[in-house]
Order: sequence, then structure tokens, then C-alpha cells
Amino acid sequence: MSLEFKNISHGYGGLEVLKDVSFRAEPGRITVLLGPSGCGKSTLLKLAAGFEKPVAGSVCFNESPVTGPGAERGMMFQTPVLFDWLTAAGNVAFGLRQAGVRGKEQLDRVNRFMALTGLADFGDYYPDALSGGMQQRTALARLLVMEPQCLLMDEPFAALDAQLRPKMQELVLSVWRDLRPTVLFVTHDVEEALVLGHRILVFSKRPGRIVREIERNFDREDPLEQLMAPDFGKEKKNILEILRDL
Repeated sequence: MSLEFKNISHGYGGLEVLKDVSFRAEPGRITVLLGPSGCGKSTLLKLAAGFEKPVAGSVCFNESPVTGPGAERGMMFQTPVLFDWLTAAGNVAFGLRQAGVRGKEQLDRVNRFMALTGLADFGDYYPDALSGGMQQRTALARLLVMEPQCLLMDEPFAALDAQLRPKMQELVLSVWRDLRPTVLFVTHDVEEALVLGHRILVFSKRPGRIVREIERNFDREDPLEQLMAPDFGKEKKNILEILRDL
């Protein structure tokens, strides 16, 4: 379930966004991409999802080249992008219906992942009746119900307020503990990177390249507990200094 980027360079209309980026997202771990806006973090997710092809280099999943979208790689965006005319349960079931999964199997899978994401009592709600956090939970359940091996998460909590973000981070950690997928998570928030990442890759300004790799070898804990840990402030300061000097 490894995801590997080899010598990736990419751009748009003559604007170079990424320059010679190589790394491997290890199976069953959370790799966080951290850096300033415009440095190519989200572009890497699009390349991993197969939405775009790199100008140079290659992306491989399980040692096979990524040539387009695939069910084994699922992406979650900054906004939920829910269908307004479908209930929460209907949104979660949408991909299954498209894949031909019907009847009891569909119901069981929808119920399982709605319960996993804290939506068991909200299946009949339409998106406009859900809070921003509940909408993102629905988007996450819709992603997970397809049982991808790799989760590509593009700043999914950036639009949420400071009170909701730790709850959603804990949800991601809970999902990771239960399912152990390979996760590639994009953020520009240093605290979020430290809370979620087993490994943090710090990117330079555009054109993005990796300037620092940070390994964090400890069990994922409650986000609020991590924020209060004695060494957390020091780690945050060190990363902020790296970003400041870019």
C-alpha cells in the first residue's frame, strides 16, 4: 500500500510548481505535507489521485504506475462537495451505487462507516441541516465506504473553526487506528501536522521541494493531550523557524 513519488516536476502554463520531488508514503502511516500556500502540496495529491499527470517523473502505488483515478486511492477535499438532494446516508451510499453494490451489502457498509464517523443518528439529514463538521464527517464516510487503501486528504479541516478541528483530527486518528490505511495529509497548519503526522515533509516556497523530513515515532494520542505535552511547543517552534527561513 505504499505510494511513491519519483523525481516529480510539475507546473501550469510555464509556472513551475514542483521541482524534483521524491518521497515514499509508507504503508499504514500518516505522512503530512506541510508548507506555504502555492508550494505544490495539493498538486501532489492530484497526481497521486490520477487527476493529473506529472510533467516529469512518476507516481506509483503498490509499485504500479498511477495512470488515472482508481478505487484504491480516495481523495477528500477542503470542502465536502455533498449532493444537496441526497441525505447523509444517500451521499455515503452514492459511490457504492455507482460501483453496483446493492442491497444488504450496501446497507451494511453505509451503516458501518456512518457509525465509525459518528453519523449513526444523522443518516436522514440533508446537507443543509448539517453543521460544517458533520458535513465533513459525511464526506469522510463517503470516502471510507469505498474501502480505499490510501487516503488523500487535502486540508479537509481548513474551513472549520478552532473548536471543531481537534475533534476532526481525533476522528482521523480513530479511523487510522481502526483501518490502518496509508494516509497522505496536506496542511499549512503546524499544530495539525504535529498532531497527525508520523512523518512530516516540509516544503519550500514555489517551486516546491522537500527541505526537511521529520519523523515522529510515538503512538497517536488525543490531539488536546498532544498540544499540552511538554515537548510539543518546542517541536512547533522548530518547524516555525524552518518555515520562516524559507
